[in-house]
Amino acid sequence: MPDGFKSIKDVFNSDPALKKIRAVISENDVVNDFEKIFPEFKKVAQAKKSQSAVITLKVENAAWRNELKFKEKEIIEKINSYYGEERITKIIFSAR
Repeated sequence: MPDGFKSIKDVFNSDPALKKIRAVISENDVVNDFEKIFPEFKKVAQAKKSQSAVITLKVENAAWRNELKFKEKEIIEKINSYYGEERITKIIFSAR
C-alpha cells in the first residue's frame, strides 16, 4: 500500500469514532459464539442478547435455570477466557 494509507481493518480497530460499533460487535460475538463455547448447553440454554457486559440466557425450565445459576461464575470465566478479555460480568437467566 502507498504511504499514508491504512487498511480498513486498521482503521476499524484504531479509530476512536468507531468505538461504539466495536463494542456492539464484541457483545454480539458472545451471543453468536455461545453454542461453540458451551455445546453441552445447546438443548437447555440459548443466548438471547448481550449488552453492557451482561448476557441474557433463555433456559429450558426453572430447574435448569437454578442449575446454571449455581454455575454462573464458571460460565462467565469460560466466556471471558475464550475471548482473552473480560466481556461478561453478569448473567441474567430467564425461563422459556
